[in-house]
Amino acid sequence: MTRISDDHDTPWKEALERYFPEFLALLFPDVHARINWARGHVFLDKELQKVVRDAHQGRQYTDKLIRVHTREGSETWVLIHVEIQGGDEAGFAGRMFVYHYRLLDRYGVDVVSLAVLADDRPGFRPTGYRRGRWGCEVMFRFPTVKLLDWQQRWSELERSSNIFALVVMAQIRAKASRNARDRKAWKFRLVRLLYDRGYDRAVILELFRVIDWMIRLPESLEREFLGELHAFEEEKAMPFIAPAEKLWKRQGFEKGHQEGEALGLVVSIVDILEMRFGPQDAGLLSRLRQLTADELRPLVRRALEIPAPDALFADSTGH
Repeated sequence: MTRISDDHDTPWKEALERYFPEFLALLFPDVHARINWARGHVFLDKELQKVVRDAHQGRQYTDKLIRVHTREGSETWVLIHVEIQGGDEAGFAGRMFVYHYRLLDRYGVDVVSLAVLADDRPGFRPTGYRRGRWGCEVMFRFPTVKLLDWQQRWSELERSSNIFALVVMAQIRAKASRNARDRKAWKFRLVRLLYDRGYDRAVILELFRVIDWMIRLPESLEREFLGELHAFEEEKAMPFIAPAEKLWKRQGFEKGHQEGEALGLVVSIVDILEMRFGPQDAGLLSRLRQLTADELRPLVRRALEIPAPDALFADSTGH
């Protein structure tokens, strides 16, 4: 069977930034209930990076640090760790502890550390870190959610009105479905749910990017998937995802001429720009297709922030 390379880090980071309240409501409802959402929340990437740069704790994970306010009015920082790789990672709990105490020591604020285990090892369930000798002991505990457990609650996810349920479902199917045709069937089913739930175009495009990033298909099946998606959209008269792909076809850019990851990033960028500013011309596509995946990744975030399409390449190292 063709090896399928999934990208989970990128969609998790985007999904957490876009749907943080929904993420907590679904996976950590007790924490969600204690936050005063009316006061907003702020992502503290720079503060987290100051800790990450000094902490050599093995391979990288998806980590997010967010400032929130409690219902009592005090400020609290929520530290999110998402463990994605399959396999027992002995140092994970220690890493949780190191990040926690470094943030506490540097900034002097309460830190709530939460762990999401998105791996496929049932026995991997770290919930704390303990170290001590001769009566001197440190015990650190943190709430953990194992996404594998949600396989037994699949019907609950399908019925859920929480938008983050689609992210969890995509992650579960990406890990559980090893057969390529099964993956294609699940990918189509999840995308169809976006329409069935009545989301608007912006939400559909955002969640489609997450699903598409998480559930990769071999080239031939990806073409089948896109063909079925186009047919479904035409049947329902809801051309939300199709326009960007159709624009590629009109310009003669076939999927086989691009590396899969780079093409996926280009389509994501075009989708975002079309969602925000309307149809884009062939010049943009020609310029994007010259870039590598490494050059395209920062442009996905930039497309969400720029005031106009012509600002996409400002201060960019692209050609």
